[in-house]
Amino acid sequence: MPKAKIDSEIVVALKNEMPDGFQIEYEIAPPFDKKSLDSRKKAISEKIAEIDARSAEANAKIDALNNDIERLTNHADGFDYAIAVGAGVLCGLIDSFFVGEFDFKRGKAKSHKQVNQFITQFAKLNGYKGERLNGAIAFLEKKFPVAQDNIWSGANIGVNAKNHHLADFAHHPTLLGLAAAIIVQFFRMGIFVNKNGEWHFVFISTEPKELLKIWLPVIISGILMWMINIAESKYKDKIDEKIPKPIQKLIKALAAAPMAISILKTAVNWAGHLVSDMGGSKNTAGGGMGIPGLFISLLHEISSLPGINKTSLPKIVNDLYVKGKWDMRAELAVLNELGRQAIPVIIGEVLVRTFYFTRRLIQECHKNDGDWSSVNWNNVIPLNNRTIARMITIESGTFTAVDLADAAIRSAIEAGPPLTPAYWSKFILKVNFVGVGRFIIAIGSDVGMGIKGQKLIKKRMQYRSVDNTLQTAKLFYMQEGMWLEAIDTEEAINALQKTTKEGVLYFVESCDEIFNSIDNIGNYVEKAEDFNPGLKKEIEDILIWG
Repeated sequence: MPKAKIDSEIVVALKNEMPDGFQIEYEIAPPFDKKSLDSRKKAISEKIAEIDARSAEANAKIDALNNDIERLTNHADGFDYAIAVGAGVLCGLIDSFFVGEFDFKRGKAKSHKQVNQFITQFAKLNGYKGERLNGAIAFLEKKFPVAQDNIWSGANIGVNAKNHHLADFAHHPTLLGLAAAIIVQFFRMGIFVNKNGEWHFVFISTEPKELLKIWLPVIISGILMWMINIAESKYKDKIDEKIPKPIQKLIKALAAAPMAISILKTAVNWAGHLVSDMGGSKNTAGGGMGIPGLFISLLHEISSLPGINKTSLPKIVNDLYVKGKWDMRAELAVLNELGRQAIPVIIGEVLVRTFYFTRRLIQECHKNDGDWSSVNWNNVIPLNNRTIARMITIESGTFTAVDLADAAIRSAIEAGPPLTPAYWSKFILKVNFVGVGRFIIAIGSDVGMGIKGQKLIKKRMQYRSVDNTLQTAKLFYMQEGMWLEAIDTEEAINALQKTTKEGVLYFVESCDEIFNSIDNIGNYVEKAEDFNPGLKKEIEDILIWG
């Protein structure tokens, strides 16, 4: 059967075959032609699609913010708080009965022993065969000599045997100390800052042959890099085709190798010499002035900055090092005692986080009917969320409160009422500073998460406001589309009414014409018989017999 011609775009084409072989083919097309679609409706459809896309993007951002806000919201209950308080009390008792007060002498004795053992072991690793500390120091001083070690002597720069390790930047265990050691090696210049904050640059007498030996690796690397740069500039259009990128990088690395090896040797020698000076000189092995620790070195470097070096800070740092004997061993002594104080703090941290993990894991399993694959581990891992931060804050705060109360009671028993200086000296020694520091950090973390959460809530409100505005705009576009449909419907009804009216008139006129034609047939019967003999008889037979 022939198919009707439809100008609209075909959406679905179907074909059915009947048992007797008869086939029916039909197609489904939209009720309108896309090409003739009203431009206004098309614009509205595009705007609505654009609004839907922007709304989906805003909602995706809202979902991401919801996850972060949930993480930054405290969900701890009374049971969580009770465990945190209990852990704090328990760790406070551990600190009171097992850790005790801060004992610098005990820490320093331990640090001296650690440093002396380290120096001896380091010397043995580098070939030392003896057992004595002074022999190990002498061995390392000989194996790792530095050119600026004694140039301060007689230079009249305010540096002496007691403070030359502090005044000489190349004796500092810092990045600036390493940079100063490299400057000494290649530029033969020592950098000193005395107790008055005065800078002094003392040049080292060096033979030309020795200077050439020092700079030869740098010169070789410079020449090789220069040749590579010339080749690259001359064949820059073809070099990538001839030499693969990895090979080019390897060539540059090999060219820089002599200079890099020379700098590395300087760094190794600098580190080895620092080890030799950690426990004093060979004449005062285990005593004397060792190298300054990281804290004193950084403090001295800060005090030497222009402007600050005009204050009293350089002298204070110098006195702390020389008179207070605050070298690396003293800093290690403090670290040893702080390490003892850290034990109850770490125990409290472990207890709280273990409880959090266990309880949340059980809750997740119950929520998912024991299905481990459905566990949301973000809710279980005791890290990076406001709930565990709040529990740690309460635990560390409780620990600190118990510690301070214990320190106050014991100090009053041992030294009398708080009005006496002896009371406060005892009180300070009994305070667990690691616990206090952890409490401060916990408060900062908890408050910081709260502030960040509030910012994210405000941001989420902005995205929700944007989404509400988009939905309002979409509603207006849909209303406009509805009115356009109403107008089109009215026009269609009017067109149908007109067509119906014309159809009725056509039907009436057709009936009149048919009736007139029937009436006129009788008038033409005789004439028809004349022109067509026997026609009348044939029509009668047809009407009778079919």
